[in-house]
Amino acid sequence: MKQLGSQTWKFTNRPVILGSSAVVGPEEGEGPLASSFDFIYDSLEMGEKTWEKAERALFEKASKLALMNANLEQEKLEFFVGGDLMNQIISSSFAARKLGVPYLGVFGACSTSMESLAIASMIVDSGGGKYALAGTSSHNCTVEKQFRYPTEYGSQKPPTAQYTVTGSGCAVVGVNDGTVKGPYVVSATLGRIMDLGLKDPFNMGTAMAPAAVDTITAHFRDTGLSPGHYDLIVTGDLASVGLPIAKELLAKEGIPMEQTVFNDCGLMIYDLDKQKYVIAGGSGCGCSAVVTYGHILSRLKKGELKRVLIVATGALLSPLSYQQGESIPCVAHAVALESGGEEA
Repeated sequence: MKQLGSQTWKFTNRPVILGSSAVVGPEEGEGPLASSFDFIYDSLEMGEKTWEKAERALFEKASKLALMNANLEQEKLEFFVGGDLMNQIISSSFAARKLGVPYLGVFGACSTSMESLAIASMIVDSGGGKYALAGTSSHNCTVEKQFRYPTEYGSQKPPTAQYTVTGSGCAVVGVNDGTVKGPYVVSATLGRIMDLGLKDPFNMGTAMAPAAVDTITAHFRDTGLSPGHYDLIVTGDLASVGLPIAKELLAKEGIPMEQTVFNDCGLMIYDLDKQKYVIAGGSGCGCSAVVTYGHILSRLKKGELKRVLIVATGALLSPLSYQQGESIPCVAHAVALESGGEEA
């Protein structure tokens, strides 16, 4: 592994994503990306008695399918890197019980998908292990219950609010021995905390946009690349409010985003015209995870995309910090993926 600049790791051995999975709930199954998901639950309960147990089942299902899609026996898995939005990241920790391998629990709020992938890739690229699983999850009802109001309360939300994705995405990262032709993990740019003093938990897109911009700017500064190097650049869950802000801030930074397709996972996963209840779009740890490990990896494998930069964003608030009137610190982590072929 090689450090580029102050925030970027270049994975010189180019770890390969051997297999991945995207498991979602019913609302996500009604969206435009339904065909790219491995499994769609027909109810939010998922056969469990509580929302928290449902999210755990979601995570366990995704990890099992990822191993199956990677053609890797569970006994050969060496590390699991995962996290979620629940207090003490209980969804990933409880799911880790069934895997029975060394576990690194991480928390980056909705940026956890790329944080866990970056760490898993570092383990493999540095020779720390041959196989590592990266994953995360979120459930609409567990998040509403913990961070806002239980769904049963029926609270009204402003037009800036986002809809937490019910989904879990996992990927098995393995040593690049030449037998699997991508997708490869090329680099990771780790973000800094950005806090503009915003305190509204119903306006995450605005709060997270500066963090996304800071990490994107750092990525191009560290690597010497330009946006045109990528076929697609996606943010995690800025949705309809945050993405235009990010575009404006990037223009001020002189980053020519018009060279590529610039989109957001929170806008891709739902049909905002038909699914009015999502309001500004999707959010949650599962948002960028299922879009990346389902839709985007599928396009990379088919050769429809050659190079992609995923910039997962996270708002690092807690119920306690919000109740105490604290502002919302945010972070974004970016991972560059390649379909194969040319070196980055």
